[in-house]
Amino acid sequence: MTVAIEMGLTTAGAAAAMDLEELLATRLLVQGNSGSGKSHLLRRLLEQSAPWVQQAIIDPEGDFVTLAGRFGHLVIEAEDHTERGLQVAGERARLHRVSTVLNLEGLDAENQMRRAAAFLGGLFDVERDHWYPMLVVVDEAQLFAPAVAGEVSDEARKLSLGAMTNLMCRGRKRGLAGIIATQRLAKLAKNVAAEASNFLMGRTFLDIDMARAADLLGMERRQAEAFRDLERGQFMALGPALSRRPLRLNIGPTDTSPRNSTPRLMPMPEAALEDARAVILAAPPLEATRAQRRPAPDLLEQLRAAKAAAPEVSPEVVEVPVSAEELAERRERVDRTLRAVLAAPDAGFRAIGVLYQEFVVRCRIEGLGAAVPDLGEFRRMLTHARAGLGTDIAEDEAWQEVTLRASILPDDMQGVFMMIARAAKEGWPCPGDAAIARAYGSHSLRRAQRLLGYMEEQGLIVVQLDGGGRRFVTLVELAWATAPGDPNRDDLPVETVQSAASA
Repeated sequence: MTVAIEMGLTTAGAAAAMDLEELLATRLLVQGNSGSGKSHLLRRLLEQSAPWVQQAIIDPEGDFVTLAGRFGHLVIEAEDHTERGLQVAGERARLHRVSTVLNLEGLDAENQMRRAAAFLGGLFDVERDHWYPMLVVVDEAQLFAPAVAGEVSDEARKLSLGAMTNLMCRGRKRGLAGIIATQRLAKLAKNVAAEASNFLMGRTFLDIDMARAADLLGMERRQAEAFRDLERGQFMALGPALSRRPLRLNIGPTDTSPRNSTPRLMPMPEAALEDARAVILAAPPLEATRAQRRPAPDLLEQLRAAKAAAPEVSPEVVEVPVSAEELAERRERVDRTLRAVLAAPDAGFRAIGVLYQEFVVRCRIEGLGAAVPDLGEFRRMLTHARAGLGTDIAEDEAWQEVTLRASILPDDMQGVFMMIARAAKEGWPCPGDAAIARAYGSHSLRRAQRLLGYMEEQGLIVVQLDGGGRRFVTLVELAWATAPGDPNRDDLPVETVQSAASA
């Protein structure tokens, strides 16, 4: 059965249809400058095909989350999940044939790339029995498959580019039909763009982008000027699922709209502000005031739920009896091996899986054998080490309350919370943004600030500034508070560094 997706009308007034089965086999590339109607085109395509095929949308700006209310898509907030969690979510989405929107809004470029790569990897790696047809839409694809290296790490770029290449080059045999959209063809990796057989080219003005668009559509270079004349919502179409010859079409209306609409011009207020200087340059309110304006979450209930959901940790099973001295010596060797792994300059920014592989190899070289911790235990050790906690502190009875509170947060945030809790317990200055970002495994200072905001929203901490602009953090209920610290400081307190070295 042939399924025709109505995309709109041709300039002659005839219906412009897209063959969905042909699209699943041949992939699609959409190009258009900002304001050309590219996102509107994707929304029209998704709405028209939603009843017929499963969909996954990689959404860097949160434009497509409104599909959930009308078409039942599951919205996944990438900021709330680890890379491993998103990989598993991708696998389960295919297993249960659930259409999803991966909302990457709020993440910096590097974390957007990492989490999108993890989710795409989950879609790609399912067993053959679950290779159901699926449209995978990637908006702003130049962010995830850049033509040249940018400000992100090489590891993040390789992960993201590899996932995009798998989608476009190898995805067809697994039922994945890639639909990639970009503002700039020149910024999109050529090996990713070259795998598409269908094209919808919108308005563009730069010569290099017009030349590439003309080449892809088989048009002469002198005809490339036509792309400047396209109106908003007007595209040139070509491909086996669209038309055998370049065809100009106008995209039809949609049932849903983006969450953030295009800003409209509004008249300036008639009445002039009497004292603009006093209003605009007034001292900013304390952070605590912002926290008081929103309802506090039921922290006790969250803690109880987290404690009830936490698996019981069984005691270590050993094949032969060992003395307490031998266990202590073995633990010291494991800790020493972990310190050696974390001593690498880039250890704070490497994936946990990569660190664990190196850790296991070093443990085997040390002859530890069966004493090597599993991945779950390694995550716990890594969290404590990055927070500057020694074994004596981590096992202290008073610290267990902190560990319980940290369990509310995603795994990759717990080390940051514990680092701040340690500083508060000892009365040290609040760590700066750079130190917080490093403990999280990121280079982004804005990300560090968002982490503190998220923890405050969860009711775990209260962030305040003193008169000198220095930040201090108070832990809710425990009443521990850090000393004021400069958020721009790029180091940890000496005590924290020394503690981390002995962890």
